[in-house]
Amino acid sequence: MLVRLLMRRATVVAVEQLADAFRLITLEGPELAGVTWTAGQKIQIAMGSAFMARTYTPIRWDAAAGRTDILAYAHGDGPGSAWVRGVRPGDMCDLFGPRPSLDVRGLSGRLAVFGDETAIGLAHALANEDPVRPVACHFEVGDVDGARQVVARLGLGPARLFARRADDAHLEAMEAALPALAAAGTSFVLTGKAGTVQRLRQALKRHAVPSARIAAKAYWAPGKTGLD
Repeated sequence: MLVRLLMRRATVVAVEQLADAFRLITLEGPELAGVTWTAGQKIQIAMGSAFMARTYTPIRWDAAAGRTDILAYAHGDGPGSAWVRGVRPGDMCDLFGPRPSLDVRGLSGRLAVFGDETAIGLAHALANEDPVRPVACHFEVGDVDGARQVVARLGLGPARLFARRADDAHLEAMEAALPALAAAGTSFVLTGKAGTVQRLRQALKRHAVPSARIAAKAYWAPGKTGLD
């Protein structure tokens, strides 16, 4: 009863495997119709209980058709990853939202999205929200070839992919991309792993990028759940 009161019922109508750990999942149902959604908002999908849910960022929402798409990334062995790997067309699910998560409405001009696998869907949503606004993508990833397939399938265009290293040495290369973007007046969207978000935000501060040009949201941190 609690689930039905708080959540929207949807049917999984399509599941496309874009790479080993990525699934493009389409949800549809009357309760998704007439919904107001903006890029950056989130939904939470119940994993068998209203008290256990995992968060996803829709990449698009068709309010007239009652349909939304999410790019889901299966990492690890938790309930969210198990759902992503096992979900099939015809499955039912309950979701909460959409509701605020990362607010980018105050950012103007060209954007640079820095994140990881969990940020690719957000970048797609932002790029399609305003097709004439340039969106530069920079992602730290574990599987460069797989991420490249996903970026190409979504039509994100050129994206810089940084192979993740255990010692975080790859973050130096990501930081090296900041000065030129900052000098060009770019606004920044930082998301994904908490440690990366914090480090890049500090680097932007050293480059005198005002907070009004930065939107940041940590989606996850090692050993923690429920950040977003």
